[in-house]
Amino acid sequence: MSTLDTCPAAGDQAPEQTAGPGGGVTPTCGEADPKAARAAMVARLEEEGSLRPGPVRDALLTLPREVLMPQAYVRRSAPGEEPPRWDLLDWSGPQDRPELLGLLYGGASVLVQHDGEPLLGRARGTRSRASITSMSTVMGLTVELLEELDLRPGLRLLDVGTGAGVTAAVACQVCGDQGVVTLDRDRNLTDAAAARLADLGFRPQAVCGSGEQGVPAREFDRILVSYTVGQVPAALVEQLASGGKLLTHVSSASPSWPGLAVVGRTADGRITAELRAVEFAHRAGHGMARIWLSDEFRKSMVTEPGTWTQRSMLAPPADSDRGFWLAADHLLGGGLVRDFGSERLAIGAPGCGSWMRAEPVGHRRWSVTVNGPRDIWKEIQDLADRWRAARSPDRYRLFFDPDGRQRAASECGRLSWHLPAPHPLDEGAIS
Repeated sequence: MSTLDTCPAAGDQAPEQTAGPGGGVTPTCGEADPKAARAAMVARLEEEGSLRPGPVRDALLTLPREVLMPQAYVRRSAPGEEPPRWDLLDWSGPQDRPELLGLLYGGASVLVQHDGEPLLGRARGTRSRASITSMSTVMGLTVELLEELDLRPGLRLLDVGTGAGVTAAVACQVCGDQGVVTLDRDRNLTDAAAARLADLGFRPQAVCGSGEQGVPAREFDRILVSYTVGQVPAALVEQLASGGKLLTHVSSASPSWPGLAVVGRTADGRITAELRAVEFAHRAGHGMARIWLSDEFRKSMVTEPGTWTQRSMLAPPADSDRGFWLAADHLLGGGLVRDFGSERLAIGAPGCGSWMRAEPVGHRRWSVTVNGPRDIWKEIQDLADRWRAARSPDRYRLFFDPDGRQRAASECGRLSWHLPAPHPLDEGAIS
């Protein structure tokens, strides 16, 4: 599975940096025991509430991730250091095993490809410059999606965004490999996944091609897209079988407030869909535009006096009001990015230089500073009134219009917006 902006909508991070649910501690040399590491990972996921008893849990307990990812990168350079440096660890080297085991079972993203390289036949050692181009997704996010899919024996699954092959491996274990297809735009990833899945005794179909187009003329009971898109790929909806389910993360150019599109096809062929506000999401797909907060812009949001400052008795919507923030991402004109690393509520619009920050300064009092041509604070408060009038939804109905546009709307219809049109290059994962 490919990855991700998996952070609490942490779109202000550099693309090769990740954060998310779970983390790991590198074991000592005496702890390099894959079976124990698998059991500890599963126990941690259960404790977090991501994993429940059932076939996904059973598959993870038996899946040797060191076979799927016998090599992985660890970053050795400090944040901001140029050029960046990574060491490729190799399971065949006993000296690398303790650290590699910590990476594979620690719960965070695993860096598996540098600069689009072939994964098979690589020599261990240091790489510099360029960037990490494929990661295996944070396990907490992976598990939540696999549980949502409700995998069962005999189901046909399309895994869009092969990455390291973790999703495909679990699907093969639960559903049987005859019905599993894993698809990626990068042949180096599909070739490596096919070889390593075969080492586990699985032989799904590995296809190199456009993720947006899926596998024409085929039908699938489950489809999982392991990268974020601007809207649900129409071709994948067409390939969904009766009773099937499709999952994909959806976002605007801002990675701060993503949604999860859950699409189903009823027994009589009708499409039903909803957009759920979520905290974590996959990394953006190939060619999808992204906006970020530069270090300089972030610093100005924290230190500069701004255009004006005032005290307000109005509190901003809470972080847990994810349905509001999902709507705000689309209804406030776009271009807003949250700085989740700030101790204050800090939101910027890099395109026009506007920003706002707010912090509590006593009982029911907030200090609010706004800068630039946009009054982001007022925009948020005005939309919050509309969101509450719409009964504070945390999920929205998703409609597929005849003209190809996709529209999200609250149940009462008071809040609605169209998802951004797909970019011509949105055809696969940065996996």
